[in-house]
Amino acid sequence: MWTRRALLLILPVFCAPVFSADDDVTVLQIEVKTPGGRPVERAAVIVNFSEGRSIKKLGKKIMTHWELRTNAVGTAKIPSIPQGKIQIQVIAKGYQTFGQMFEINEPEKTIEITLKLPQEQYSSHK
Repeated sequence: MWTRRALLLILPVFCAPVFSADDDVTVLQIEVKTPGGRPVERAAVIVNFSEGRSIKKLGKKIMTHWELRTNAVGTAKIPSIPQGKIQIQVIAKGYQTFGQMFEINEPEKTIEITLKLPQEQYSSHK
């Protein structure tokens, strides 16, 4: 029978490729613009990583969440995010809230988001 010590010595040899494998990551840049093409500064950008599993964590689900604001040129940068499905939500004063799912598989990705103006209120009493 195998003893505990022998298993502890052999286990790292078999698991080494799993722990040394790098998860694929993407450098993500989000550009927020008005319908006229001008940048929107100080817009709140919320990014949720929604689908994917980590090889380093033995298949455990990756839970990541970022909240940031756009700069003066309407850009928000996330240095490294795991590749897979993400949900992006953008909130800016004077514009409709934007929300959409994106699939990212490249090492670098720029996503351009054009916000819409708010709609008129609907009333059944007109």
